[in-house]
Amino acid sequence: MASLTVLIHSPPTLLHTATTKSPYDRTLSILQYAPSNSQFCGLKLSHSSSSSLRSANYCYSVKGSIFAKVNKGSKAPSFTLKDQDGNSVSLDKFKGKPVVVYFYPADESPSCTKEACAFRDSYEKFKKAGAEVVGISSDDPSSHKAFAKKYRLPFTLLSDEGNKVRKDWGIPNDLFGTLPGRQTYVIDKNGVVQLIYNNQFQPEKHIDETLKLLQTL
Repeated sequence: MASLTVLIHSPPTLLHTATTKSPYDRTLSILQYAPSNSQFCGLKLSHSSSSSLRSANYCYSVKGSIFAKVNKGSKAPSFTLKDQDGNSVSLDKFKGKPVVVYFYPADESPSCTKEACAFRDSYEKFKKAGAEVVGISSDDPSSHKAFAKKYRLPFTLLSDEGNKVRKDWGIPNDLFGTLPGRQTYVIDKNGVVQLIYNNQFQPEKHIDETLKLLQTL
């Protein structure tokens, strides 16, 4: 008999809060998550039968497809996307130096703004570590340009319209597929993934975790 259950360490407290402007944050309009030190895990599929199969933890889409395309220790799949100035930027451009690639739901949403500004405020630390920072969402280049200008973001924002790269990398959605996942990768100078960090509701933690790892490279 197969069962599909939500696996979340230290479940967040649910509280009422105000509706926000972003369509993604409207999804969370009735939820306010209390701080937790745990990462947001995906779904757990367990199966019990006479064949005594082991239970395995994977990240699933709302349809149940397994997302495990990019793993720690694997080569990061290449891509080419438009930046906030309309220029084509390839991941291969950053080979020879570490790069932090962070996927986020949407420009201007409160959590995404908080995350972007946290990367901005720590940008000198990333530069000192010799690393580049690249943010990716499905917003178009003009949206990225306005977002970067408004918050004085000194790093590259790439437009993944249609979410092709997000799908190619296998980034899981949160809240049963209703919210694009917030996931960060640290890729070393050889193009190998050294860290994958997923935490939807504590955006600033992405900066802490990536800087910790970069100090060891």
